Amino acid sequence: QVQLVESGGGLVQAGGSLRLSCAASGRTFSTRAMGWFRQAPGQEREFVATISWSGDNTAYADSVKGRFTISRDNFENTFYLQMNSLKPEDTAVYYCAATPYRPSSSWYEYNYWGQGTQVTVSS
Repeated sequence: QVQLVESGGGLVQAGGSLRLSCAASGRTFSTRAMGWFRQAPGQEREFVATISWSGDNTAYADSVKGRFTISRDNFENTFYLQMNSLKPEDTAVYYCAATPYRPSSSWYEYNYWGQGTQVTVSS
């Protein structure tokens, strides 16, 4: 089992920034990549960003490219999503997830999920 705990969500004005954190614990040796996804009310879960466990391979959704940055702490099993220039359409519950496969934008390849953290961007 891998446990994932997100933090850092909140309310921010458009144009502002937030940094989400995801602390991973448990059997993390089985994990090869981490991902961030988001889900707004009435919408499907959407890929945001992914990073290899080593941190040297990343990918982003077109909608966040250039504004969001995914990274990891080299000393702790903690992953981050730095979100800049936030827009109202970024409002959603953000989830971190772990996969035993390579970095992927497909939610079904992730087998462990955090509880989610709410991000609300006001206009």
